Amino acid sequence: MPLLSVAIVTLNEEETLARTLASVAWAEEILIVDSGSTDRTAEIARSFGARVIEREWPGFATQKNFAIEQCSGTWVLSLDADEELTPDLQQEIRALLSTNPKQDAFYLKRRNYFLGRWIRHGGFYPDPKLRLFKCGEAKFAERAVHETIAFDGEVGTLKFDMLHHSYPTLSYYIEHMNRYSSLGAEILVSRGRAGRSLIGFVVNVWLVPMQVFQWNYIFRLGFLDGREGLLLHLYHAVYTSWKYAKAWEQARAATLK
Repeated sequence: MPLLSVAIVTLNEEETLARTLASVAWAEEILIVDSGSTDRTAEIARSFGARVIEREWPGFATQKNFAIEQCSGTWVLSLDADEELTPDLQQEIRALLSTNPKQDAFYLKRRNYFLGRWIRHGGFYPDPKLRLFKCGEAKFAERAVHETIAFDGEVGTLKFDMLHHSYPTLSYYIEHMNRYSSLGAEILVSRGRAGRSLIGFVVNVWLVPMQVFQWNYIFRLGFLDGREGLLLHLYHAVYTSWKYAKAWEQARAATLK
């Protein structure tokens, strides 16, 4: 039985996948669940010895849980295709797993890059993500976007960073926020938080994004991250506005049917 399995879901990830796989090439098992890539994603994955499973896209959490279920290792490391383990973190994980730790799951501190700059403030660091866990002990909670792992038990936190090469260009960021805001709107509608009244609409679409910007950019010191920090927090507030506006739009469309 492998000691460590790495699980990654992919769709057209040829620009980032090789970097990710190079940082986990020492793992005994690498599993890729691909949802129809038309680029070199599968070819790159196989060049690193990964097992590739083709599967239609059912949603973030469902696809990631499927990938976890296919792993045969004692431990599972769940990564996104734009994430990378630093050499220090690689050594830390290898040393940790050799000691049979008492914890069944571990948080990894994630260092986020935006337009090539490490974002150190505004709530974007250390950005802990629970990604390393014993097989069968954890899974992603079902939700449309911003999925997180559900786990009940003793958890540790590793010392060194995981790198997140998130948004290399503004166009890439805006494209993703447009898609994520649509998925977030679906969650709001399902929870009855579409803001159908005029007051609720104004609060959600205007006041909440303003508060999000002020909290992260001013009170959480996002302004210390320069122009990149300003753009990140400004457009994150816009994403929040889009999410609530789309929720209102979806709720209104349902009432007009």
